Amino acid sequence: MHLYSRHLQSVVEELLAEFRVLYVTGPRQAGKTTLVRSVSKRLGMDYVTLDDQSVLASAMHDPHGFIRSFDERKVVLDEFQYAPGLIPAIKLASDSLAPTFRGKFLLTGSADIFRSARVQEALPGHMARLELYPLAISELHQKSQPLNVIDYLLAGDFTSNDIEAVDMKQLTESIVAGGYPEIQSKSLRARRVWFTSYMEGRLYKDFESLHAARGDYHSKLQALVPYLAGLAGNLLKYSNIGNDLELNDKVIKSYVETLELMFIVKRAPGYLKNRARRQATRMPKLHFVDTGLACHLLGLRDGESLRRSQYFGGLVENFVYMECCKQNEWADEEVRIYHYRDKRKQEVDIVLEEGNGNITGIEVKSSASVDMRDFKGLLKLAELAPVQFQRGLVLYGGEKILPFRQGRVELMAIPISVLFG
Repeated sequence: MHLYSRHLQSVVEELLAEFRVLYVTGPRQAGKTTLVRSVSKRLGMDYVTLDDQSVLASAMHDPHGFIRSFDERKVVLDEFQYAPGLIPAIKLASDSLAPTFRGKFLLTGSADIFRSARVQEALPGHMARLELYPLAISELHQKSQPLNVIDYLLAGDFTSNDIEAVDMKQLTESIVAGGYPEIQSKSLRARRVWFTSYMEGRLYKDFESLHAARGDYHSKLQALVPYLAGLAGNLLKYSNIGNDLELNDKVIKSYVETLELMFIVKRAPGYLKNRARRQATRMPKLHFVDTGLACHLLGLRDGESLRRSQYFGGLVENFVYMECCKQNEWADEEVRIYHYRDKRKQEVDIVLEEGNGNITGIEVKSSASVDMRDFKGLLKLAELAPVQFQRGLVLYGGEKILPFRQGRVELMAIPISVLFG
């Protein structure tokens, strides 16, 4: 398998120099083990995986003794989600370190256990947390000094017009392939087999342990997960799904929450601030963490079948949303990511909110042309949050950066190929 260098590695090393404990979480097979093995080599840390049954038995039987056995050494604990019982021991060890000691524990886990209700004891102040997603486009293309799309869009300096056009074939193939490192060099048949085994071997087993699923959850999940893939880039209305699948909408909501803890899906909350609050819908938007998995579940095997399908627009939006999430992890300015939709169905696909409350709105459009109608939702958002609204952008399939300013509202059309760095 080709080893991809990850933009998050420098951030991991930076945070280990600042915090006692760092938790790197994200979906299975996204490349966490490869990343932390590389970090442990560079920084001289012990590497231990709880995937090893003997190691796990020791950690579960005598958590405090297990953690004490590392003595002064710094350690990577891979697949930490298997032993959440270690948290009190790690907390105790962390509390007893000298005030200046940093980078003692690097933990990884493919379930976000520090957000789940079961884990009551977090490590406030001592722990930093990062999410490692499947490969971003610039990692796939091995750009050594990639443009970070979050920093680029927030800076608002769109004078350079030398963005290479991305051809539609490249975009659709990228969406269908997704970002899991292991499948990038596989044939279409091998890719299909890999995704099938990912669903069977990982999804259903992990779901059971996280959801404490009783009864026949397997067939419900088998109906629900492909259905959700068809909703990628759309509003998530539990009652509609319940009606279609003849399932209780509370069950669906709890299943979706568990799938989110497992990094299969991600919900973008509605932007509910300022005057927008009264008019906006609270419903989240649903996205798949990996568009390749979504396409597999929908039977879309290549770029051409994606392009002809009814899911094309939603999956392009999903793709852009996830690129923003991936690149947000190593951006200089970290943002919160929302969507906006009001009761009159005016919408903005992606809203980036900076720490100071400033927002940048992004509309995603797969076609190669753009006109003023494409900015309608952005203008509405600018009207409702005039102080916070910095600019409205339409990411589109063309190749030119084009201004569409209206009065004092800065509006631009930007080629979707900025994502390719």
